[in-house]
Amino acid sequence: MNKKLLILFVILTTVNLHAQEISDTSFGKGMVNFVAKDSTFSIKFAPRFQVRSMSSWDHNGASYESADHNFIVRRARLKFDGFAYSPKLKYKIELGLSNRDISGANAFNRNTPRYILDAVLMWEFSKNWELWAGQTKLPGNVERVVSSGNLQLIDRSLLNSRFTLDRDLGVQLRHKSRFGKNFVMREKLSISQGEGRNVTEGNEGGLQYTARLEFLPFGTFKSKGDYTQSDLKREETPKLMAAFTYNYNQDAVRERGFAGDYMIREDGSIFQTDQTTIFADAMFKYNGFSFMGEYAKRTAANEIATEIDGLTPTGDVVLTGNALNLQMGYLFKNNYEIAGRYTTLSFEPITGGLSTQQYSLGVNRFVVGHKLKVQSDISYTTVDNMQNNITFRIGFDIHF
Repeated sequence: MNKKLLILFVILTTVNLHAQEISDTSFGKGMVNFVAKDSTFSIKFAPRFQVRSMSSWDHNGASYESADHNFIVRRARLKFDGFAYSPKLKYKIELGLSNRDISGANAFNRNTPRYILDAVLMWEFSKNWELWAGQTKLPGNVERVVSSGNLQLIDRSLLNSRFTLDRDLGVQLRHKSRFGKNFVMREKLSISQGEGRNVTEGNEGGLQYTARLEFLPFGTFKSKGDYTQSDLKREETPKLMAAFTYNYNQDAVRERGFAGDYMIREDGSIFQTDQTTIFADAMFKYNGFSFMGEYAKRTAANEIATEIDGLTPTGDVVLTGNALNLQMGYLFKNNYEIAGRYTTLSFEPITGGLSTQQYSLGVNRFVVGHKLKVQSDISYTTVDNMQNNITFRIGFDIHF
């Protein structure tokens, strides 16, 4: 080891040993939870990571020895949140460190790793009104807005991977209304750049407009359970959230609006087309039982990207079609859970996409809720009723 580095290591270790102190925080509540003496700001720091093992086998006429096996750090993240100046002005910063978190470098983000997941301010400027500004998740399908650390199965569904809106840069306006004793309605509006996170060389197309309306007829869930999977709080009375989302990406320049390849022509210009995505979803929980259902549909003014002459295909195709995802589980009192999921994808023939069906069965062991858990699932997938795949996954999550 370099002598200077060794000296620095010894100094830092010594300082760290003398600086140790007992904190009143607990596991799952953040490693650092600091509030300024004059209450002008706060900061909470919470690292987390997920490790996965996966075995995948296309078993049509093939032996199990041909299966693919993979071990990955699926996610590794650093999250900071708190308030600044006033508790009514909150912030969130989340950074990704794993390869899957930072992949996607291209000419429109200066060919750099995409470290920043969230960087957003949230201002409660009036009672029940919030204004958000920065980069964060759009108010899209419920499955996507659920944190990856709060999932019921190892990862999100095929519906989410093909049709979700994900993160974008822009502003959001959010409002909450209460009718009678229990009925709650939430409205969420967003105007964003329309090309996804960490884009620095935009805006190449038009803007993206998103509206979401949520209904909670039986009141709010415990601990924001409408945006976590599994009924860890064992709701004592039935709780339901039903919602509808409409998204319009004007002059979209990527194959899936916010994601996919940029549809670049031979002359260097970019093909643009209007894309519309709708979601209808629901979350239900009661006494350990949980259910989530989602429907998604994407359409485009022109699915086939063309050269400047408007006739010659470039080879890029907008991914249009629809999907259905149904998921449910039951949490036993010993903190073991069994869960199942059914997903079907149907694409417009012009896209060349093949219809897909997937059946998944999972078993979970929650040690400290979603903060420390072991998960496993097995999935059977058929593509165009011909290609059959079996995938087994097992992994753990730890979230300080």
